[in-house]
Amino acid sequence: MTDEQLLRYSRHILLTEIGIEGQERISGSHALVVGAGGLGSPVALYLGSAGVGHITIVDHDTVDLTNLQRQIVHTMAHIGQPKAQSAQTAIGAINPEVQVTPIVARADAALLDTLVAQADVVLDCCDNFATRQIINAACVKHRKPLVSGAAIRFDGQICVYDSREANSPCYACIFAPDTSLEETLCATMGVFAPLVGIIGSMQAAEALKLLSGAGRTLAGRLLMLDGRSMEFTEIRIARQTTCPVCGVTG
Repeated sequence: MTDEQLLRYSRHILLTEIGIEGQERISGSHALVVGAGGLGSPVALYLGSAGVGHITIVDHDTVDLTNLQRQIVHTMAHIGQPKAQSAQTAIGAINPEVQVTPIVARADAALLDTLVAQADVVLDCCDNFATRQIINAACVKHRKPLVSGAAIRFDGQICVYDSREANSPCYACIFAPDTSLEETLCATMGVFAPLVGIIGSMQAAEALKLLSGAGRTLAGRLLMLDGRSMEFTEIRIARQTTCPVCGVTG
């Protein structure tokens, strides 16, 4: 670690739970971020500023004026640009040491099968149920830890699904793939701007804990936030032996 790196990451290094060894693990790791919107914005900024060595960002969309109310990784100057590339620029302005790979494409099963296999941690920052299921299936297949977040209106949730642990559930254990859900999009339902910042920052924290080995993750615990009262509710969740995704692989 260079003198400049020791200075840049000094506040992490001072933490007994991280130290130089933990920071080196962070710097040598690869994070896959699916979605560069409201959740992906704080995720990208915090993973980049923390020095995650390689960050791959997948998003097919472009920056729009309506995004800027909450998607803090983007600016007026980036309107019309692909979100993945806009996020790459923002991370580079904070920490040019980080390698960022922007992928301007929809996160389908074939793409995720390749990208998840290459990552050390996966962060689900997307906004639709079908993609969440595809991300989860790839993470179970390749035994990669998944940090999943969601936010709509004033309601947020976050959980870690770590298929490396025998008793850890996967996303499909809670939200079955064959469930008929009505998509709730912020374009029609609205979203409280700081809510995505809170949940996205928590996702970044869980990812950094997984990469560094610090603390206890949210594996097996679904944490829900009511932004109106700023109250958290925690639900313990277990792996389902009948799960069509992780049950048949265990």
